[in-house]
Amino acid sequence: MVNADSPDICPECQGRLRALEMELICEDCGLVAEIDPIDRGPEWRSFHDDDTNRKRTGAPLTRSRHDRGLSTEIGSASRLRITGRKRRQLARMRREHNRARFDSKADRNRMHGFMEIRRIVSQLSLPVNTREQACTLFESAQSESLLQGRSLEGFAAAAVYATCRTRSNARTVEEIVAVAKANAAELKAAYAALNRDLGLPTGPIDPTEYLPRYASELDLETDVERRADRYATRLSEANRVGGRNPSGVAAGCLYTATRSVPTAESITQAAAATVADVSPATVRSTVDELRKLAADSDSEFELDADLG
Repeated sequence: MVNADSPDICPECQGRLRALEMELICEDCGLVAEIDPIDRGPEWRSFHDDDTNRKRTGAPLTRSRHDRGLSTEIGSASRLRITGRKRRQLARMRREHNRARFDSKADRNRMHGFMEIRRIVSQLSLPVNTREQACTLFESAQSESLLQGRSLEGFAAAAVYATCRTRSNARTVEEIVAVAKANAAELKAAYAALNRDLGLPTGPIDPTEYLPRYASELDLETDVERRADRYATRLSEANRVGGRNPSGVAAGCLYTATRSVPTAESITQAAAATVADVSPATVRSTVDELRKLAADSDSEFELDADLG
């Protein structure tokens, strides 16, 4: 430490001390005479073209919570060594605090819907921005009074499904129902209300949106996925996917592609149908359409597959 009688003099070489960031060092011998353990600088890096306000307190705001993440919470006292009277008092305080968090029943319903959306998104391993957009869509539906007389769980599942549709991150109704608390009828009714009253920018699902995920689950190589993408694109251009299950079309294209690529390991129609959650007959119908498209004399499409 620095001598109290001469705070600016090095105790080793009698040189001059200079403050540098968190340290007090000697300009002559380099001795670190004192260290300030507290870093008083900013916790972020500032750039000349960054106009954002760096002042903040606490966690960032999020749309996936009914209060934007601004509420406090009284935690459990299970790890504290307190008397039974004090423990009961904390339990009453926590109960009253939870009741006072919501100004109205609408806030409580919003919290319930947001929690269901967070759970579904987590179960399906979807991106965080999908969760935020789904919560915003649920809040818009509530502000338009679409939730009255309908299932909250159904609207939460429908919000996730609609968000996946608008972001070209296709998920089937069966996949969402498998992890949601709502059934297929509740999801479809809620999605119809969202699509009708909010005017969602959703169109027909492109079968190519399913190809990367199905190819990964079937452990297929990249060449197979590219060939299947070409098959699905040609079917769409020829207007032969209308009225068909896009998930089944993707599975049929992948099955055909495994028979077309010489180095690829073939899969069965049952395996492709299981991944797409369709019947083998749906996969065979897509194969038949590919065969008809290849046999069309007006088409330049060639099907390099031995389909028997």
